[in-house]
Amino acid sequence: MFNSLRKFFEVALEYFVVFLMVILTAIVVVAVIYRLLGASLAWYDEIAAILLAWITYYGSALAALRRRHIGFDTVLLAVPMPARMWAVALAEATTAGFFILLAWAGFTVMSILGGMSLVSVTWVPVSFTQSVIPVGAILFLICQALSLPDYWRKTAAGVSLEHAEIEEEVETEMKKAGNA
Repeated sequence: MFNSLRKFFEVALEYFVVFLMVILTAIVVVAVIYRLLGASLAWYDEIAAILLAWITYYGSALAALRRRHIGFDTVLLAVPMPARMWAVALAEATTAGFFILLAWAGFTVMSILGGMSLVSVTWVPVSFTQSVIPVGAILFLICQALSLPDYWRKTAAGVSLEHAEIEEEVETEMKKAGNA
């Protein structure tokens, strides 16, 4: 069940981030075409900035699930056991603490901006656009928790996620070259 929940989050986040990227790309292309034709879209800048923020938050959660954020595997794996696992626990707790604080701050921001709407698209509440802060933070926490058991096992075994990713990519390219 744990792996199926992780897979669900991975697929859902992946499709949602791609969806947001397609929407942002379409808006930018339409805005450029309008500008070339001598007319500007009043709402383009505001909506594009919001979509970029959403892509960042949801993409960050996806990266957390895949453990693809910047890390220091080589340094971490050089630390002897059990100090290595204490370092992992401290890093995970610090990251979780930050995102708990971010979620709380996001809910506070949403309550403060509750009655406001966007400047150029007045029917869109600012609280909806800013909901990405607490929702993204909570998703990051969930994704971090879902990916932690595998990360814990690999780190305890001395397996580098960075090196595993590189080896996996090399193997994929070798297979492609062999089939070509």
